Amino acid sequence: MPRLFWRFVLIVWLVSSSMLVVPAAAQVLPTINGCQQGVQPGGALWQVCLPEQDWNGDLVIFTPGYTAVGAPLGLPGLALPDGTSISDVLLQRGFAFATTSYRANGLVVLEGMADIQELVTLFPTIVGQAPARTYLVGVSQGGLITTLLLEQSPELFSGGLALCAPIGNFKRQIDYWGDFRVLFDYFFPGVLPDSPIAIPFSVMDSWEGMYVPQIEQVLAAHPQAAQELMITARAMVDPSMPAMHITTTLNVLWYNVFATNDANARLGGNPYGNRDRWYLGSRNDRLLNRQVARFDADPQALAALAAYETTGNLTVPLVTLHTLGDDVVRFDQALRYQHKVIASGQRRYLDTLPIVRYGHCNFTQTELQAAFGLLLLRVTGHAEIPG
Repeated sequence: MPRLFWRFVLIVWLVSSSMLVVPAAAQVLPTINGCQQGVQPGGALWQVCLPEQDWNGDLVIFTPGYTAVGAPLGLPGLALPDGTSISDVLLQRGFAFATTSYRANGLVVLEGMADIQELVTLFPTIVGQAPARTYLVGVSQGGLITTLLLEQSPELFSGGLALCAPIGNFKRQIDYWGDFRVLFDYFFPGVLPDSPIAIPFSVMDSWEGMYVPQIEQVLAAHPQAAQELMITARAMVDPSMPAMHITTTLNVLWYNVFATNDANARLGGNPYGNRDRWYLGSRNDRLLNRQVARFDADPQALAALAAYETTGNLTVPLVTLHTLGDDVVRFDQALRYQHKVIASGQRRYLDTLPIVRYGHCNFTQTELQAAFGLLLLRVTGHAEIPG
């Protein structure tokens, strides 16, 4: 770990001192701000941008994260924490840039993989030239898509960067969100209506206007119960900021509220089960474990989850970037994936970069550029730094 830390610090200093299988039949829309946009054959929206001059011949594809099912289909937002655009940063460094909306919102890991492969095939027909190298950069669910594509289709990609992604064990990710909900219902009964595994549409419709204020109020009124919720759910908070209990609770419950029904539909049943789980950290664990709601996962949903699990069998470089205080996708996902890669004998292809900070995907532009610079170093032998 010390060697990894100082190697990462060096990359940060260097970079911050500067920064497929579907026939091409895409519908092309008018060019906007120098970028072409259109509709992929599978129905996803695409965007492709080339530098105004001096394209280095390489392509970066951004794989976006989770979008709620009810939201309109659209290309992802690309703003970095300081307001600059991911595409602008890459274009200024000579890379071509592409991204997709995916063909649908929600849990679209498998569909998203197909859409990215389709975009790889379409790119040469859009710009008239195949890239020399193709890199994937994925955030959250997009990081899982990135990792699965590197494992399963390494011939298409030179390497990838997975940010704050549930790549270690997707079943455990689902269990984390489910555990948090049933524990919230135990400590704060009646705030959210039943059921944790079948969310009423009225909860989604009234989430911001009714339920968010109620959750904020009960957490503020019962700080001891809020603390026990964090401990028993093994959720991350910033101990220097008590209000983070509220932030973490709202962030994690959002996924239970807006992702559960969609996941059930796509997986063919309920994937969450806690029948044999023993929760620890409350003032009375025996009472908690006797009274907390219990559920059994549907066998068909568990079987369907196999397609969402990584293997750790890498043959091209992957860099992962993850905050230690990620409240939505815990850092142990990055560690679990590292263990998979070690077990597969492919450790040389993986770099795991921890960031000491609270929050999901809470990175600075310097950290993102550094992680991408490390990926370039692994693939090409040097990090591209502007002169």
